[in-house]
Amino acid sequence: MLPMHTEPMKQPQPQPSPIKGMEPMEIEDMPELSRWRSRGITLLTVDPYLTEAPDAPKRNPDGLLPTPPPSRWWTKEFFLYFIVCITAIPYMIYVPIRLSYASSNANYDKYARYLVPGWMHGRLRDNSDYQYRAIREYMPILFMLIGVYSIASHCVRICARTATRDPSRHRTLRKVFLCVTGIVCVTALHGVNMPKLLLLALGNYVLLHTAARHCSNNMVTGIVWVYNCAALGFVFYTNGIPYASISPQLAWLDAHAGLLPRWYISYNFSMLRLVSYALDYTRAICGYEPTDTHALCNMNARARVQQHRALDEYGLQNYLLYLSYPPLFIAGPILTYNDFVAQLVHPLRLKLVRVLEYALRCAILLLAMEFILHYMYVNAIKNSRAWEGSTPMELSMIGFWNLIFVWLKLLIPWRIFRLWALLDGVDTPENMIRAMFNNYSGMGFWRSWHKTTLLVFTFVALWHDLSFTLLAWGWLVTFFIAPEVIATYLLPQAKFGNRAWYRHVCAIGGAMNVQTMMTANLVGFVVGLDGIQYIWSQLTGSWAGIGYTA
Repeated sequence: MLPMHTEPMKQPQPQPSPIKGMEPMEIEDMPELSRWRSRGITLLTVDPYLTEAPDAPKRNPDGLLPTPPPSRWWTKEFFLYFIVCITAIPYMIYVPIRLSYASSNANYDKYARYLVPGWMHGRLRDNSDYQYRAIREYMPILFMLIGVYSIASHCVRICARTATRDPSRHRTLRKVFLCVTGIVCVTALHGVNMPKLLLLALGNYVLLHTAARHCSNNMVTGIVWVYNCAALGFVFYTNGIPYASISPQLAWLDAHAGLLPRWYISYNFSMLRLVSYALDYTRAICGYEPTDTHALCNMNARARVQQHRALDEYGLQNYLLYLSYPPLFIAGPILTYNDFVAQLVHPLRLKLVRVLEYALRCAILLLAMEFILHYMYVNAIKNSRAWEGSTPMELSMIGFWNLIFVWLKLLIPWRIFRLWALLDGVDTPENMIRAMFNNYSGMGFWRSWHKTTLLVFTFVALWHDLSFTLLAWGWLVTFFIAPEVIATYLLPQAKFGNRAWYRHVCAIGGAMNVQTMMTANLVGFVVGLDGIQYIWSQLTGSWAGIGYTA
């Protein structure tokens, strides 16, 4: 036993890396109790990356943290907000539930055909959305596949560590595993359509490397975008280039198209990976600088994305492994090529408790969706247009909860696939951190996905689906962001932030942002242009509607 006066041995501190963004990640050593104490209620918001904490507050020139504003907890203002919340939120839940009972809705017979027997307290279940219906039917198979794949992946890692201490051998075995599982995954999903996807990928690879030898970087970038956008439009308009359209003698092949015969629907995500590889390679041609191994092993998420890889790591083998990575192949989330290779060469250490926390989030989301399907038939009401005679409050709640449904419908598969990648030891970016109703800033809402410009939103709209409805969605979103940009310019926080009225003006602007984001998303993903015109005509066509809207 050490004497009482003996100083404890000091742990060696990690040396800072000279490369920005490559500091050792300390979150792996942060006890879970300390995480809860340091972040409090904000820990309920999911982190963009599992291996990192959110950005630290910016310090002033003296190195001190900015003085936070005084807390309003337990003030009269807080109790006013508290009363509003405990009154309004339960009522917002009660209204769609009441509308879903046959005795409370005169239009019940119009949407009853969409209801099927459920499992919650003898309730019927809304089965009107064909996309989520397919997801729900395949869910047991998907969970079984995730379990088998994760166990096999960890067995390969254990066998590799047992067989040899050479990291290069570990990477070789990992690549063999990814190659085999990737081929099995793509073949099972797309069947005989796999060669079509492979030809498009090889075309992108050959075109990129040929253009890179003869053209400037800007020209290469343009060529890549033109090729991939043209390919995306071509496969969409030809319905995936069926073999019958190539030759009548090949028509029999179309009957063996795998579990997802409409391969061109998920090709949207493959197209983004093709572009990611091309852009990362183009930037690496003129920007690669050798980096020491210690720095490479401790790169944070931003550095993994921005740090160029060695040119020999942009070969065909890594390219195909990246495109066919099973956990993210169907629907993402999109992991950049640089990030994928960085984690392939230097695997991350993901804490099991953090992965289990994320699995719990996924389970809660699934239960929330089941509750909505069993108790709020808002999607069936929307599909059958059974909203005649509804009050302004009922109309707005039909639209609001339809947006919640669409948000969950997108969020659930993305988070399940991300959980699959986390179980495989790959940290992918979180796609949807917040929803449209708990983010007062339109700029902040979209910042996690892409830049908020008209050109980008036009591409994103057409990438989702080549339809006028989604094009209108993209243009509306851009238009609705303009007031926030103007207000931020006219009333900067640095100048007016200390004024008593400033936060109330921000609150009004935030409420308007939520309304406009809901309007744009209702147009794009729920009721379309004609539906939103009807809703707003009811909300503004009478004094009762105007009073409710205000």
